[in-house]
Amino acid sequence: MERIRLHAEPRTLRGKKVRRLRRAGKLPAVIYGAGMDSTPIQLDYKTAYKALRRVGPSTLIEIELDDTVHTTIMRERQRDVVTGQWLHVDFQAVSLTEIVEAEVPIVLEGEAPATKFYNATILQQLETLTVEALPNDLPERVVVDLSRLEKVGDVITVKDLVLGDKVKVLDSPDEIVVAAVGEMAEEEIPAEAPEIGEPEIIEKGKKEEEEEAEE
Repeated sequence: MERIRLHAEPRTLRGKKVRRLRRAGKLPAVIYGAGMDSTPIQLDYKTAYKALRRVGPSTLIEIELDDTVHTTIMRERQRDVVTGQWLHVDFQAVSLTEIVEAEVPIVLEGEAPATKFYNATILQQLETLTVEALPNDLPERVVVDLSRLEKVGDVITVKDLVLGDKVKVLDSPDEIVVAAVGEMAEEEIPAEAPEIGEPEIIEKGKKEEEEEAEE
């Protein structure tokens, strides 16, 4: 599994005062979990963004803080809805000997024969898989082979996924991950597309940092 290491500094500014850090090119963050108190930290924004922008929620991240290295996973982050700039990141410290729960992204690969021969549409109904494992055994992604969808009506469910005996899947085994569906009958197609509401403001963060986003 990929391992990332970042240097962090203790953070004394909190609440609305953290805007000073952002102006100085710092990214406010916090580490919690694994028997430690919630600890405010700050990272170099450019370095952290470059290292973390493509990592998943099961990627192990080493945070160097005061001569101590904390093994963590990135739990939550806040971004500015207008600029896309990261406002805050939450890291959960984990013990390499204790099982943790994580959301692992599901990635579709290959070509489904059902689309080639029956003009089926591939519908992904599950985007992530909830699993439990030791930190070093957490998969970074779950790959689903679409070649198993041979005809319209074929589905791949959670129980069809093979992750090995070191990973426990918490989702229902009968939940559909992806399906090959036929074209909708003309009378089933809505005359107008449904209205889509305003998107929520990115990913959730801790209560303390929600106040920061209002600056």
